This record gives sequence, structure tokens and C-alpha cells, in this order.
Amino acid sequence: MTLPRFYPIFDSADWVARGLDSGARLIQLRIKDADEAALRAEIARARDMARAKGALLVVNDHWRLAIDLGCDWLHLGQEDLDDADLPAIRRAGLRLGVSTHDEAELDRALATRPDYVALGPVWPTILKAMKWAPQGLARVTAWKARTGDVPLVAIGGLTPERGRAALAAGADVVSAVTDITLNPDPEARMREWLDATGEGARASGAEGYLDQTDSGGDTGR
Repeated sequence: MTLPRFYPIFDSADWVARGLDSGARLIQLRIKDADEAALRAEIARARDMARAKGALLVVNDHWRLAIDLGCDWLHLGQEDLDDADLPAIRRAGLRLGVSTHDEAELDRALATRPDYVALGPVWPTILKAMKWAPQGLARVTAWKARTGDVPLVAIGGLTPERGRAALAAGADVVSAVTDITLNPDPEARMREWLDATGEGARASGAEGYLDQTDSGGDTGR
């Protein structure tokens, strides 16, 4: 599977809309504190906007709602895996991404037959407190040797310049959060990311991304 190389993460459907309008074609919706009605509305709205743009929306954590709302992609952290019903997620046709931070977590992630693996933090991050030290580019290269055909997402402390370095080190996809949301001109920053990852030139062909994930079922990995 070939995924878009630029992967912003946002905490609202409004931010998803800004990302889509800027040209992003792979976006994660990560909402941690909201009641179920608000979550349902945000996920449904983001899902519909992404589909209208031929883009991929990844729902963080809320696997039951992702199934119920007929979403296409789901991201789970290691703690999320403890409670997730993986057979139900696969029966629903959801593609799955999993966070990893060390070798044991990578082994656990690969056992789920994921559709991508995320490694972080590659550089220091201000998004949340981390018990792991920055992984560095050498770990990106080592992780890619382990994941093989499974796409590897680099996350944590990335800038467009660091994103290029992570891609050169072996990452398939690079992800950003606060580098965009705390920037005084988020749209301009997203355009920088698209240029840095080569996604700007590919935007006109982005409709194909949705087709790759819309057939449902397990990927066989």
C-alpha cells in the first residue's frame, strides 16, 4: 500500500477541514476529551469531508464509533490495544495503524497485522509527556527494516526539514501536530509540509487513495 507521505493530526473536524483545503490527503482526528454525542458528530463530519475530497481519515482511539459510523481507518495506541476488539475492527473493514515506542511494542504491533506502524517520538515533542527518550533517525532506519512492506510513520518533534530527513532514513510517512497547529500561519505551514514530502505535486491524483482503502476486509498481513 502506498500512503500519502504527509500525515497531520488534528483535534477537531474544523482543523480537518483546514487540512483538507490545504491539500492534505491523510489526516488523523484525535479527540481525547468529549462526550459521545460530540465525538459522533465530529467523526461523522470529518469522515464526510474527507470522503468528498478523496482523502483518508484516521480515527484515533474510538474504535466502537469508527465501526458504528462506517469509517475506513483507525489508529490505536498501546493502551488502546488492551481494550480494543481487533476481530470486530477487522470484520468492519477498518484499516489499522498502531503506535510503538520500543521493541516490545513493535512486536505487539506487528502481531496485529497493522496497515501502518508509527514510531515516536523521533525528536523531542511538546504534544504530551513521554517516558521515552527521542528515538532518532537510526531507530527509524532500524524500525523500517523490521516493518518491511508495512508503512512506517515517523512522529514526534518533526518539522518539514526533519520530515525530509526521516523519509531519507526510511520512514514512509511523516506526521506533525503542534508544528502546524501552533504555527501563526497553519495553512502556509501545511503547504511547506506538502512541498517537503513531495505531496504537493501528487495532490491532483489523490482520489486514488480512497479507492485503495474502500474495499474492506483484512489486508492479509
